[in-house]
Amino acid sequence: MTRAEAKERNRRALLDAAFQVVSRDGYRARLDEIAERADLTTGAIYSLFGSKNGLVVALVADYLRPYYEEIEQAVPAGLDLLEAVDAFARHYRRSCDAPDALSHLSLQITLLDMALHDPELGSQLATSIRSQEDHLIALFTGRSHNGSVVTLRQAQRLTTALRALFVGLSQGVPLGLAPGADEQYFADAARALASGVSLIDHDADAS
Repeated sequence: MTRAEAKERNRRALLDAAFQVVSRDGYRARLDEIAERADLTTGAIYSLFGSKNGLVVALVADYLRPYYEEIEQAVPAGLDLLEAVDAFARHYRRSCDAPDALSHLSLQITLLDMALHDPELGSQLATSIRSQEDHLIALFTGRSHNGSVVTLRQAQRLTTALRALFVGLSQGVPLGLAPGADEQYFADAARALASGVSLIDHDADAS
């Protein structure tokens, strides 16, 4: 094994261990337990990630990267905006039934709690999440809608609104708080949102 391969193996082991410990313990997660689960030392954590916060931020990026890659595959080019939003909504709903849906929900709630306890970490997490969401913004930008083309700013506003909608719904599904919220429900809600106020560019109107 090369040095680079060993480094990547250690990085992967620490991220997998961090997912388990952070999901369970949140801001109380201990670096020594994470290192022990990965069969490494805490020194390896500092060497690879710089700090506990660096490890958590890397964990979020690692968690979100395949998620956005799957969305890009689920929403092909050539669809207009409402068709793209529909496909995105249906993909999001299917993810609520995935075998790891509950563990991912637990991680989301835990990360929010960690951010509330550590504002610096919260700022770092927000930056990481915004960076990943750029993929979704790019996915909607330039699509046709009502005889025009969706601008970058409109795609940003829509992405923010859809994230709020789906985070709420996806938390309600496993908790039994969203009865009847099937794929069609998600798609209808997303289409209604995309057709409405989220695409109005107030700055442009004011000018």
